[in-house]
This record gives sequence, C-alpha cells and structure tokens, in this order.
Amino acid sequence: MPRRAVVIGAGLAGLLAAAALFPAYDEVLVLERDELPDGPEHRRGLPQGRHAHLLMPGGLEAMEFLLPQMSVRDHLLSAGAREISLSSGMVALTTEGWFHRWRKNDHHMITCSRALLDWAVRLAVLGTANNIHLRQGQAVELIGDAHRIRGVRVESTSGVEDIDADFVIDASGRGSRIMKWLDRLGITGIDVRNVDSGLVNATRVYQTPPGADHFPLTMVQANPYLSLPGRSAVIVPIEDHRWMVSLAGSRGGEPPADPADFLQYTLDLPHPIVGQLISGAEPLTDVVVSRSTSNTRRYLEKARQWPERLVVLGDALATFNPAYGQGMSVAALGAQVLSREARRTNLGAPGTARTLQRAVARSVDAAWTLAVSQDLLYPDVRGGTPTAVDRMAARYTRRLTKAATGSYAAASALWDVTGLKAGPARLLRPATVLHAITGSPLPTLSEPPLTPREREILAALDGTCGEGAPSARPV
Repeated sequence: MPRRAVVIGAGLAGLLAAAALFPAYDEVLVLERDELPDGPEHRRGLPQGRHAHLLMPGGLEAMEFLLPQMSVRDHLLSAGAREISLSSGMVALTTEGWFHRWRKNDHHMITCSRALLDWAVRLAVLGTANNIHLRQGQAVELIGDAHRIRGVRVESTSGVEDIDADFVIDASGRGSRIMKWLDRLGITGIDVRNVDSGLVNATRVYQTPPGADHFPLTMVQANPYLSLPGRSAVIVPIEDHRWMVSLAGSRGGEPPADPADFLQYTLDLPHPIVGQLISGAEPLTDVVVSRSTSNTRRYLEKARQWPERLVVLGDALATFNPAYGQGMSVAALGAQVLSREARRTNLGAPGTARTLQRAVARSVDAAWTLAVSQDLLYPDVRGGTPTAVDRMAARYTRRLTKAATGSYAAASALWDVTGLKAGPARLLRPATVLHAITGSPLPTLSEPPLTPREREILAALDGTCGEGAPSARPV
C-alpha cells in the first residue's frame, strides 16, 4: 500500500517539511486553506507578510541541506532576492554604538519580500519531486487517538473528507489549532508561554533612489536597557530596486500609520539616518501596520503523552517577535531536523515522533532565548519579568556588543548566534569572553561608517535640513 505523509500548511515551514519528507514517502500531500498566488504576491494567511524579513545564514544553510539538488542561494538571487554581507553590507547602530564595517565577507543573509521568498521556495520544492502535491482545504481535526494519529479531517468547497496518513506534520503557523486537536484526543496539561512586549510593526516600500542600489542595509536598533519603550527602524533592500522600510516599537512606542508621522518617527530615533534617506525617496505604498508580534511557545515536547506519527514545527510550535528576524530560519532548522531523522529511521516506528518533537523543540531554543531575554527588559511587557540570570546575561551581552562594535572576532561571534549558525554557548567560548573583557580595539564611531560615495547619496537624499546630512567617517 502506498505510504502518505500529510503536511498541514503550505507556508515556508510546510513546504520545507515536504522537502524533508518526500524521499521517505510515496506521496506528500500539503494542505493549505488559502488560495496560493501564481507569483510573488502577498496572501492573507501571513499576518507579517508585508513587513521586512531576513533569511539568516543558519536558515539558508538548512535550506541548502533540504534541497541538495540545487543551490537555494542562487535560486533566490535569480528570482530577485539580495545577498547582504553582515560585515561590509550593513550599517547598524546598536545599543552600544555603531558597528565598524569590514571587507571580510563570511557572514551573509538573504533579503527580499516574504511574498517572493515563499513563491521561490514553493517553486523549488515542487520542482524537486513529483510526489509532492498541493491541495486547498482547511484541516479541522486530527484522526486517531492519544496513542497514534491516522489522518486528517479536511474541509473544502467539496465538503468534509477524511484523509488517511502514515505521518502528519502541523506547520499551519501562528493560528494553529494543535492545542484544541490534542485536547480532543485526551492530551492535556501542555504548558504555553506568551511574552508580549506590545510590539507594533509599520512598513512602507520605497523606490530605491537612482545610484543607491548598492547602499547598505541600514538599521537603528531598539535599546531594551533604558527602561523606555523600544523603537527601531531598518531599510532592507529587496527585489525590483526597492527599499522595504520597517519600523518597530514596543508598548508605548508604537510606530504610526500616517505617512508624515512615519517619517517623523524615523527622525526621532537616536540617529536620523533612516529618515534622512527616505525623506528623498519615492514611496510606492501606503504604510501597513501589524500587531501579531508576541513570542509564544507551546511546550509540546514536555507533554506527558505524545501520539505516534505526529510532529509540530514552525510557528505552530513557537512564534517570535519579528524584530529579531529569526522565524523563517527557525522553521528551516526544524525541517532540517525532520529530514535528518527521516533519512536515518522509519518515522512511524514506536517512540520516533516523540523523540523527533523533542529534537525540533531544541532547534527553537536559541532564537527563543534571544527574543524573550530582550523583550522582558521592555517596560509593560506581559508574560514575565527578567530574572537575576536574565539581567546578568544582559550585562554580558552589552559588554560583548560594545566590543563587537570595533572587533571583528567579537562581532563574528554575535553574528553566529543571531544568524542561527551556532547556539548561545558560542558566546561563552574562552576567546569570545576574552574579547568581551578586552573590548574594542578600534575607536568609537560618532557617525555611521559610510564610504565617501554613500555619504554623497545620503546628503543628496536628505530633505530634512537645508545643508545636507551630517558628515560620516569612511569605511
């Protein structure tokens, strides 16, 4: 009898899960409630889809592992995505000052609209295997019992149908019904944690100004150490010669939807560089605002009982404050865990689903720790308060970040962790601790580290003062 796996959700996590499963099953059926667009267009089921997204180095590596028949990097770049060097292609004002820029290029992230990335990954996955099939329909219930899942009940325009499955993946995203489904099976008592800083995102897309196609990704980061609402802004180069400008503010510091206030928000940040740049750029869209930003984790791996042949990953397992740009990469890492297990053993074997769920949960840990430890420091956060360990970790992170502003070795350690190439233990290696102690070997920058040509572009775009932008040090 043909063996079938069913994946609930055709977002990034679901498609990558399908890529992980197709060698092990005769058919992988991917269920999606929304009608998927034919091209790189926004769809309703992605509440954060219109805001800036970053594919971190660790996430790209996981995708390359999942799709070895092709270069995912080359595929995304040919579709229009941009590749950004963290060391030389980014201008960043951190909580401890401006990062210097280096000509080394061993840390890269991919930037593009979420619509483009989802579309390009969907093409890549479906083009990889002919046994992966998409089907529109809403999963409404798991079929089985507390011991074993046997299929999925699906509701569509043609009615309700039970689909048999030898394995089921819930990758249905932030709105997953997994807790309700498990409760119906008699699996209860699962802890859920929500940490909500009240973050609001506001995004507007601009035409990249003439001559500015290679202007670096520019960001002013939020500062959680001031006991004030966090405020940040980033200009992300995306496809079709556009800048995606995303603002983020925690409770009490929310960015506005009004275009004039949107610009003023950027000018009121600790440095006005984002506002100076967009003041002379042509807006292509209105301001889009989103509030689906809390950190939520379902501790499914700690359930007293777990049914065979079921695994939950992606946003259905854990969601993160999108300001840290890690959600897509965490989904890819979870699918990579799934793929390794599918290559190693029979996923239907007794105990495998529980072991796999625990392994997928471990792939969430680093991003969860980073997001929650920062968000807990903002005023009026809901869902907890920082512990003594959190505050000690924050002090060390500040010291290391201060060193990283002018130390490539310290910056590289931070990028390894925030880019999900390594876990938090990377920050505690003796060499990294030594860099944190000794500090930055380079002087503190008082202005953004721009090249002479970049300063000319900034001065030409700056419509906020008659004499142009402040001077800046060259790289």
